[in-house]
Amino acid sequence: MRTHVVSNQVPPFAGHHLLEQDPALAEAVDRWADPADIGGLRELGRLGGAPEALEHGRLADGNPPILHTHDPRGQRIDEVEFHPSWHWLMTQAVGAGLTAEPWTMPAGSRAHARRAAGFLMWSRVEAGHGCPVSMTYAAGSALRHDARLASRWLPKLASRAYDFGLRPVDRKSGAISGMGMTEKQGGSDVRANATEAVPVDGGPLPGETYRLRGHKWFCSAPMSDVFLVLAQAPGGLTCFVVPRVLDDETRNPFAIQRLKDKLGNHSNASSEVEFDGTWGSRLGPEGRGVRTIIDMVGATRLDCILGSAATMRDALARAVHHARYRQAFGLALIDQPLMRNVLADLALEAEAATLLGMRLAHAVDDGETDLVRLGVAVGKFWVCKRTAPMVAEALECLGGNGYVEENGLARLYREAPLNSIWEGSGNVNALDVIRAVTREPASLEALTKELHVVRGRSRELDDFTDSVLLQARSLDADSPAAAFGARSVVEGLALALQAALLVEHSPGPVAEAFLASRLGGRRGGTFGSLPVDLAGTVGPIIDRAG
Repeated sequence: MRTHVVSNQVPPFAGHHLLEQDPALAEAVDRWADPADIGGLRELGRLGGAPEALEHGRLADGNPPILHTHDPRGQRIDEVEFHPSWHWLMTQAVGAGLTAEPWTMPAGSRAHARRAAGFLMWSRVEAGHGCPVSMTYAAGSALRHDARLASRWLPKLASRAYDFGLRPVDRKSGAISGMGMTEKQGGSDVRANATEAVPVDGGPLPGETYRLRGHKWFCSAPMSDVFLVLAQAPGGLTCFVVPRVLDDETRNPFAIQRLKDKLGNHSNASSEVEFDGTWGSRLGPEGRGVRTIIDMVGATRLDCILGSAATMRDALARAVHHARYRQAFGLALIDQPLMRNVLADLALEAEAATLLGMRLAHAVDDGETDLVRLGVAVGKFWVCKRTAPMVAEALECLGGNGYVEENGLARLYREAPLNSIWEGSGNVNALDVIRAVTREPASLEALTKELHVVRGRSRELDDFTDSVLLQARSLDADSPAAAFGARSVVEGLALALQAALLVEHSPGPVAEAFLASRLGGRRGGTFGSLPVDLAGTVGPIIDRAG
């Protein structure tokens, strides 16, 4: 129509290289990954930004999985059908070694940092399929507690072959893992679990076998080959390895009652399941289920940080892309002073999140268990908590266009709260930090050592760090006051750690703006309220953003 002239529109967001156009991540890869792996990461970054991958992400999110409880003859099958784009995404993720491969690599291989960078990039393509990828990675950590079970499952969980379908593990070239922890009555309080596990001699599985009876309120990726499940054995809450298919090709009882209708994460099947005589192999001692599965929880919490950093980075890149091409009031949006304030502030948040996630993955590689213990809990609370407001602000940079589904930010906004809930909500993680600080003093000492690497380079940071550490060391874990103020303590520790990492590794303008706005208090309560005296320094910050 002659009245419909299209002008001042932004070109499609596609063709971005997810590694080369993310300087903070690229520098972290150069710093902490094995140089031999960088070529593979570059290829994954190229593919992740390609139109083909973005279209598969859109289709997977727009076509949620379908539950089939019975076959046409009325036989119970409990299978979930996924869109072909889900399988394409899983094929690429597994093929890039984003599952359990790092747990099979020798010390010094830097495999966790490589995998973290890949997971961060690939999560930008579509977040839902990252759930089984993450659980498969994390299961490798927990399975190391039992050599027999590890030899059976870990090679398949570490495989780069995506082999979908319910078959015995010895007939598969690769396997995927899920987990079943929470129940209706307890949620995060897994010690309230009611699922029972009764020991049975001579079961069809290796090791000490049990039969499970009960329910799980959240069980994501129910088409996985194996699950780590918590249940009450005679000796207390215990961890079990539960396959979907037994070695004789019969289905292990595993009734999928329904799929959850969720705010976001639409491509991923999150389900409610019932166990009724379901076979499981005990992993770890009876009564030590939480201790046994905590390694898996820690690994998935690290992925929560990485996944949230990916969501932040993608939201930022989309906002900057729009601002570069969109004109308003005679200037490109990116040249408007107030928009520059907003974009620079968003860029600081995204870079701090990326750097923290990659540093913690490097700590896993280096065996810095005390730093991982506290740093992951701190990062899980803070980075995941910051994602939703950050994405909301990035969406607003596009105005009404951001609220429209076809521009991608609406999907990111629905996704943004998830990682703050999964693997323990904010309160659960904040209280976990308090426990670690007060009952595992080596973890606080490891964090202190990390903070002191840049001692003397910023008086502002030194003073902030001293104050935060004094507050942390004075905590009494059993005091209601410590619990009441837990979030404030964790926030301080997180900001100090992010600031220290930025001072050590990022360009001066990035670190200085973060210190001034986050530690110096020279900033308002919203993004885009950086102090006026930083106006002349935000150019390099925005340039790093995309």
